[in-house]
Amino acid sequence: MNMTVKNSADGREKRGLKLLSGAVLRKAWIWAYLAAGATYIAAMLAGTGGGGGAGSLLYAAFTFASFAVIVGVGQMFVVTLGPGNVDLSIPATMTLAGTIALKFMASDGALIVPGLLIAIGVGLACGLFNFALILMMRIPPIIATLSASFLFQSLAIWSNRGLRIKPPQSLADFATGGTFGIPNAALVAVLVSVLAWVVLEKAIAGRWILATGQNKRAARLAGVPVNMVHFGVYVGCAVLAAFTGFILASFSGGANLNMGTEYMLMSIAVVVIGGSSIAGGNSNVPGIWAAALFMFLLVSMLNSYGLGAGVRLILTGLIIVSVVALASKRKGRV
Repeated sequence: MNMTVKNSADGREKRGLKLLSGAVLRKAWIWAYLAAGATYIAAMLAGTGGGGGAGSLLYAAFTFASFAVIVGVGQMFVVTLGPGNVDLSIPATMTLAGTIALKFMASDGALIVPGLLIAIGVGLACGLFNFALILMMRIPPIIATLSASFLFQSLAIWSNRGLRIKPPQSLADFATGGTFGIPNAALVAVLVSVLAWVVLEKAIAGRWILATGQNKRAARLAGVPVNMVHFGVYVGCAVLAAFTGFILASFSGGANLNMGTEYMLMSIAVVVIGGSSIAGGNSNVPGIWAAALFMFLLVSMLNSYGLGAGVRLILTGLIIVSVVALASKRKGRV
């Protein structure tokens, strides 16, 4: 009898472990983390870490992934609104905010806080402009934000005038430094991620965003202020892009007109690869970190093999298409 009880307990334990492992594998973000881990191992085997070894590569990965995470969080909220919603003005917003903020500060450490506020103000203005084009002038989001990006980039060119103004030394030290062995940029990105998760999971605004993305008409009939949701999401995305531009310009020693270029595709890639639904109504904050780390490690590994930016962009596009195709296929089976 004791043997029977023991066998029964073992069976329940095995079933419990099987259910637990199945539940974990069903999480959309787990695949992004597995891909990031596999790429990290492959990068180390390829000698990507250089003289610093595994720790150096990991530190660099978290540093550079942080910028993709912050803009990715903003893009995630936009994509969550449903099909057709995407912000293509993120790179230009980053450039404009970084350029104006650093030009205002003029390397003066006493102007760091006002400079940050100016960067955020630029983000607010860019978000308001996007919102006006999309909801007031009825222009599709892709066209509206792409058109706005040309205007923002032109303003950045006019403001920059070929100058590369250095950030205040204390701000540069913070952006490039770390605390307890963790990059400060990563700590900032973690804070942004936590706030985004709280908004999605705990706040009524998050419920409104998800409901709007799942079915805009039903959400409006249920009393959700759909237009206000769109306003908040697009403005919030622009503010996060502007904030990233401010930090990135400080990290890289000054703003330049191409500083945000790679983040147009990157901001979309980390959202899609991270497990958020491209069809809207489903967001995934933890997955953004995994996807950002995966993308940086992939680029590092390709660079170690001497492959250029063209190969990287092709692979990024193929990965995005593959993830979307797999997600669509899985949805069709449900």
